[in-house]
Amino acid sequence: MDKANLHVFFLLFLILSCFCESNDQLTQANSLSPGDMLISEGRAFALGFFSPTNSSKSLYLGIWYHNIPGTVVWVANRDSPISKLSSVKLTITNSSEMVLFDLSEGRTIWKTVNTTSEGADGAIVVLLDSGYFVLRLPNGTVVWQSIDHPTDTILPNTRVLLSYKAQVVGRLVAWKGPDDPSNGDFSLSMDPSSNLQLFIWNGSLPYKRSLVVNEVSVSGGTYQSNTTSVMSQYVYYTGDELYYAYTVSDGSPYTRILLDYRGNLSLLSWNNTSLSWTLAFDTPSSCFLYASCGPFGYCDAAAVPTTCRCPDGFELVDSLNLSRGCQRKEALRCGKENNFVTMPNMKVPDKFLRIMNTSFDQCAEECSRNCSCMAYAYANLSSAGGTMGDTSRCLVWTGDLIDMEQASFYTENLYIRLAESPVQKNGEFLKILLPIIACLLLLAFAALVWKCKRRGKQQKKKVQKKMMLEYLRSTDEAGNKNIEFPFVSFNDIVAATNNFSDTNILGKGGFGKVYKGMLDGTTEVAIKRLSKGSGQGTEEFRNEVALIAKLQQKNLVKLLGCCIHEDEKMLDYEYLPNKSLDYFLFDSARKSMVQWLTRFKIIQGVARGIMYLHQDSRLTIIHRDPKASNILLDKEMSPKISDFGMARIFCGDQHESTTNRVVGT
Repeated sequence: MDKANLHVFFLLFLILSCFCESNDQLTQANSLSPGDMLISEGRAFALGFFSPTNSSKSLYLGIWYHNIPGTVVWVANRDSPISKLSSVKLTITNSSEMVLFDLSEGRTIWKTVNTTSEGADGAIVVLLDSGYFVLRLPNGTVVWQSIDHPTDTILPNTRVLLSYKAQVVGRLVAWKGPDDPSNGDFSLSMDPSSNLQLFIWNGSLPYKRSLVVNEVSVSGGTYQSNTTSVMSQYVYYTGDELYYAYTVSDGSPYTRILLDYRGNLSLLSWNNTSLSWTLAFDTPSSCFLYASCGPFGYCDAAAVPTTCRCPDGFELVDSLNLSRGCQRKEALRCGKENNFVTMPNMKVPDKFLRIMNTSFDQCAEECSRNCSCMAYAYANLSSAGGTMGDTSRCLVWTGDLIDMEQASFYTENLYIRLAESPVQKNGEFLKILLPIIACLLLLAFAALVWKCKRRGKQQKKKVQKKMMLEYLRSTDEAGNKNIEFPFVSFNDIVAATNNFSDTNILGKGGFGKVYKGMLDGTTEVAIKRLSKGSGQGTEEFRNEVALIAKLQQKNLVKLLGCCIHEDEKMLDYEYLPNKSLDYFLFDSARKSMVQWLTRFKIIQGVARGIMYLHQDSRLTIIHRDPKASNILLDKEMSPKISDFGMARIFCGDQHESTTNRVVGT
């Protein structure tokens, strides 16, 4: 309506309001009739009856800005206008419902529905400064509120329910014309098939489409419309409910979002200087209309003027009719290797398939292995704000790509499948072949170096092993010249003991030191190292290897291998974590840990080991040094006899022998 009509409309309300007293509440004790008004506490909004400029015979119940003439933000009886000749009243019933009743015709024109099980005397209607009004009980329970039934306007600092349990609930419906509040052709609501995007509908057909929103608890953006006003909009996911809301900064002028009768969604701001509504933002026309660029075409918002373009690898079907879209320059071949072109800053196409909780690589693989997949897009929801259970979102398209747009304010990348051109194929082939050749050459060189080093090590091991075996065979008391025993290299022992670190020492003796080590990174061993400067131990070393190589009994310590390196001589035993018997017996604190049953088990085990040496072994062996420090204990406190350096072998019929020196403890 023009400014003259707006002022007439405003003056009409001023005249009517002079004859009635107004406040912000309606009770069961009174009613609202034409000429009466409710005015919100801050005097921002008014509720009453109005008549559009060119509809002098009809009245509507609505809400408008109290200080701005003619700007209606909500209408109750949109499709049921009231004749000015009728006698009508808005009342609150005893069942806590609002009823707009035509007394002249005896009919209900409009009413609210009490969705609660509660109903009581004392229900009131309150018009809020937010521009919405509520019907509530004396205990504060809200029975009905106009925000759940919007018409064509969304006001700031409130939230509108868009869907519940993935079903469309709230929608904006435009006026039929500039002076006709009845339901028009255009509406705004969520996409019922995905619940992820907003549509402006022309009847039942899509007219314009928003970007695909992320399924996160809160997502949105902030826009500054001028130097003093900042507007922020959000999408809220709370359980099964999806809300839309926007806020404006303190001190901002009146602001509203309007879906007009032409299908435009606009953000309007009141200008106190010009006394008019100024456009802060709207949904553009031209190629921004739904599917206006046809299959595989996209709207380039950065172009002046905006125009339809084709992605790389596509060309226009008809340069004179851009709505026919684009076609591939080279057809896809299933089974052939395809590549994907990346298009940044895209409003992704409509009609997608959603896959939740996948990585980017899984999303790309899902599309790559499916010949019918035309494109994919990926979003990491965990970086977008607190997620509602899902952490990522993969969208794939298996048909024509419809309704695409490229603009700087979009953040998603779209990956479109292309067939490879001959140049691309050769380039891709070289990109693959050259690294393979380089890797093969590097591997061949590494293999040659490894083989040379390994041959050197094997040769060195052979020499050391031959020297060790000759050393051992020369002193075998039984005269056996075929002793075979595992040989451990010196380098392996150095690595196992961390270069004979002091932190690895388990104990010391006349023989030398004993280290804990880890052979091959998996086997724990105790490594006995003969002291270089010791005058004793050489004969004991040879004797122990020669003897234990022939002994197999669970109460005898197991010798895993030995090593001779220059003047270094070492024995590798199994590792026993509980050390030796003297560790417990001769310590006042630890000896109480060894109870009688454990002591008896140790006595039995030592006896079995000694009996094996004396009677059951094929060699009769006298240990000659069975002291507590030579009884080792495994993790279950089972004993194992060790240190056979002093032992002597008897012949089968021999019962005594003479030693040339004092031995033992």
